[in-house]
Amino acid sequence: MENLKPSDVKQLNSLALAYMGDAVFEQVVREHLILSGRVRPNILHKEATRYVSAKAQATLVREMMEKDFLSEDEQAVLRRGRNAKSGSVPKNTDVITYHHSTAFEAVIGSLYLSGQTERLQEVLDFSINFIDEQKGAKK
Repeated sequence: MENLKPSDVKQLNSLALAYMGDAVFEQVVREHLILSGRVRPNILHKEATRYVSAKAQATLVREMMEKDFLSEDEQAVLRRGRNAKSGSVPKNTDVITYHHSTAFEAVIGSLYLSGQTERLQEVLDFSINFIDEQKGAKK
């Protein structure tokens, strides 16, 4: 796939970035689960929702902001994603959580589409590791 220039990515609608970011994060989570030995379909789906739910992604946003993990450009994408008007109302979560989730996905999509693979991997690793640690704390 040909990468877009960062200036082109900045021109994309935040919801388009989130759409791409959702797919990228979903694939990474699925791979993580399978490689960690969880292979039964019903278990995979249940486990995956712990990573890709709006609540989990909103928690990731708060953690990244608290740890000052995101660059200024990434924070700008995050704000754009959080403020994007989707036109739909979330079914299983509140609007604020949904907006933070969209913001997280927009950052992932932006990094992916602009070909910032090293930074994308850092953000994905941070996200997976944080959620794994949260799950461990709940057991």
